[in-house]
Formats: sequence, C-alpha cells, structure tokens
Amino acid sequence: MATGSQGDGRGSAGESLLQQHKEKHFTAGEMVRDAIIGVSDGLTVPFALAAGLSGTNSSSSTVLTAGIAEVVAGAISMGLGGFLAAKSEEDHYNRELEREQDEVIKLPDTEAAEIGEIFAQYGLEPHEYALVVAGLRKRPQAWVDFMMKFELGLEKPEPKRAIQSALTISIAYAVGGLVPLSPYMFIHESSRAMVVSVAVTLVALLLFGYVKGRLTGSQPIKSALQTAIIGAIASAAAYGMAKVVAA
Repeated sequence: MATGSQGDGRGSAGESLLQQHKEKHFTAGEMVRDAIIGVSDGLTVPFALAAGLSGTNSSSSTVLTAGIAEVVAGAISMGLGGFLAAKSEEDHYNRELEREQDEVIKLPDTEAAEIGEIFAQYGLEPHEYALVVAGLRKRPQAWVDFMMKFELGLEKPEPKRAIQSALTISIAYAVGGLVPLSPYMFIHESSRAMVVSVAVTLVALLLFGYVKGRLTGSQPIKSALQTAIIGAIASAAAYGMAKVVAA
C-alpha cells in the first residue's frame, strides 16, 4: 500500500509539473501562413500601384478601376500559385512514400541501418537504440512513417490542402488589397485620396506586422515596423517612378 501511495504521489507530482510547464510554440498552422502571405502582398502591391497611378495625376476612378483589376488578377495568380505549390508538396510526399514502402520490403537491413544513423546523430549508441530498431522492424507502417519524418523530414499533407491554400491566399490577398484602394472609393481627387490611402495602409501594415509577429513568436514591434517600412518603400518607389515617367 505504501508503495502504491508513493507511486501515486510521484504521478501527481509529475502531472503538476507538466501543468506548470507549458511550452509556447507557433501552432498557427499552414492556413495562417497562407493568410499572412496573401494579406502581406495584398496590402503592398495594390498600395504601390495606386500610389504610382496617383503620381501621374490619374483620377480616383481610374486608380480604383486599375486597382480592382490588379486585386482580382493578383488574387487569382496568388491562389493558383498556392494551389500548385501545395500539389507539388503532395506529389513529392507520395513519391517518397512509395519509395520508402518499397525499400522497407526489399532492403530492410539497409533501412534498419539508416535508423541507426538517425539515432547516432543524437549521440546514441547502438545498444541504446537497438530495441527501437527491432520494434520498428515489426511494424512496417510505423517504420515507414518514422523514415518519412526523421530521415526525409516530410510531414503527411492535410487532405484538400491545395484547395484550402488557394482559397485562403486568394481571399486574404483580396481583403488586403481593398485597404489601400478604399479611400479612392470616397474621395474623387486622387492626390487627396492617396494621402488618406498612405495613412490607412501604413496603419494596416503596422497592425498586420504586429499580429504576424505575435503569431510567429517573433518580436511584434520589430515585425510591425519592418512590414510598414517595406510597404512604404514600395509605394514611394512606384510613386517616384511614375513622377519621373510623367515628367
């Protein structure tokens, strides 16, 4: 009875320690990454385009028309790029999976030796990982999964990942792109609209950079400033180039 009580005590202490120690990692996932890509480009590219057209003294309606056309084209292009990238990752994973499944059957000793090489990278000796190797050899599917993750560094893609990536990037790009264009919907004079667009977009870039920094675990303030500076440089370059060409 005493031994059981001690074991329960140790278990409770272990659970208490686990509850106290909660590691903070970036777990936002691939969908949030896609949204970040879409919003980032959506805020920056139409912003630079609108600033450039404003530099040629184009009317607000012209800037708005060109901007919306760019947002639509950009959203489609970015979404297609995300779809193709996700499909390429999926195809690559499936090819490597078939190869590993074949090698586990035809070259079991070679694959077992590769498991040893993986553990050796962490400083483990053969007698320390021998039982793990033997256990994996009895479980072909677990063996293949182990090799895919630790030998090749590949994670199994989520079902419908390609479609989700395309939709997330496209929608995020469109949402981001409407921010710098919104002042041109209400202000007829493009030069005045551009001033408001600059202010609105810089605020949006700062907020977006801050949120991105929080999600990715980096310094939020630094991320906010970097994002805003990049957007400002892009729009200033486009505006300056338009002025030079118009002159």
